[in-house]
Amino acid sequence: MATKAKNKDEKAPLEDVYFVWGLEREILYEDIIEATKEFDERYLVGKGGQGSVYRAELPTGDVVAVKKLHSMPSGEITNHKAFTSEIQALTEIKHRNIVKLYGFYSNSQFSILVYEFLEGGNLDNILKNEKQATEFDWNNRVNVVKGVANALFHMHHGCSIPIVHRDISSKNVLLSSNYEEAHIIDFGTAKFLDPNSNNMTTFAGTFGYAAPEIAFIMKANEKCDVYSFGVLTLEIIMGTHPAELISFLAENSTNNDLLLKDVLDQRLFPLTKPILDDVILVAKIALCCLNETPQSRPTMEQVSVELARTPKSYSEDQFHTITIRQLMRD
Repeated sequence: MATKAKNKDEKAPLEDVYFVWGLEREILYEDIIEATKEFDERYLVGKGGQGSVYRAELPTGDVVAVKKLHSMPSGEITNHKAFTSEIQALTEIKHRNIVKLYGFYSNSQFSILVYEFLEGGNLDNILKNEKQATEFDWNNRVNVVKGVANALFHMHHGCSIPIVHRDISSKNVLLSSNYEEAHIIDFGTAKFLDPNSNNMTTFAGTFGYAAPEIAFIMKANEKCDVYSFGVLTLEIIMGTHPAELISFLAENSTNNDLLLKDVLDQRLFPLTKPILDDVILVAKIALCCLNETPQSRPTMEQVSVELARTPKSYSEDQFHTITIRQLMRD
C-alpha cells in the first residue's frame, strides 16, 4: 500500500513541508503521474469546489484516489488553507468510517492528496442512479446512517481536540463496493475547536445542508454538523434531498400530518419487520437533528447511543399510520 503521510519535522508548519512519502517519495510520485497519465480526464471520477479526484492504479496493484487541488493560471493553489486543513484533520482522525489519507505532495505548480479508493462511489451519485439506488437497500441505508453518526461522534467527542467537518453532504460520503459501509471525505473545511477561542469563522458548507444559524452567527460548533447529519439522514431514507420536506415543516409547524411511509424512497421494496423499526428510529432521530435551535439538537454522542439501542417495535399496520408530526412529538 502507499506509505502513510509522515511529517519529517513535526515542528514545521505544513506549508513548509512538500513531499511526505518517506524514502519512496519519488517512485510513488512518478507512479501516480503515470497511473493518471498526468491527470487525464479518462481517470477523473469526481469534481468538487476544491479539486478533482482521479482513480490511480499503482504498479503494486493497489488502487488509490488522487485529489488534485484546483490551481490558478499562475500555478498557485486556489485554497492552500483547505489543503493544510485536510491534512491536519486526517492526520489526527483515525476511524473506520473516515477515509484514510495515505500521503500528499505539494510544489509550486500543484498539490495532491492521496486517499484510499472506495469502489461504491459517492452517495449523491448512488441515490440519483435508479439501478444503484435500488441495490442500496434498507439494511445498507441504516448501516450507512450509523457509520456517518459514529464517525461524527468520534470527531466531536473522541479526538484530543474536537473537530467539526462543516460540510457533511451526500457528495462527501463514499460507500464501499457493497454499499454497506460509509466513509466521510473532504476535510478541507474542517475546523479544530479551540476551547480558548470563540471559534468565529467564515461561512463553510453546502447550501441545503448547512445549519440555518451559521448564516448570521458564523461560529463553528458541533451542532452545525448535527443539523447537516439530519439533512443527510433524511436524504438517505427518502432517496432525494429533503428540501421540500424541510420547508414544509418550517411553514406548517402545527400541521405536519404527512405520513412517513409516503416520504420514504418508493424505489425500494416496502418496509417490513424487523428493518421497519430501524427506519422509523432513523427518521425520528433525523427530525430531532433539524431543530432550528442548536441547543435543542442532540449531540452526536446521543445520536450514536440511540442508534445502538434496540428500537421500539411497531406493527406494520402502525407503520402505515405514523405521521411526521408524531415522530417530531414523541
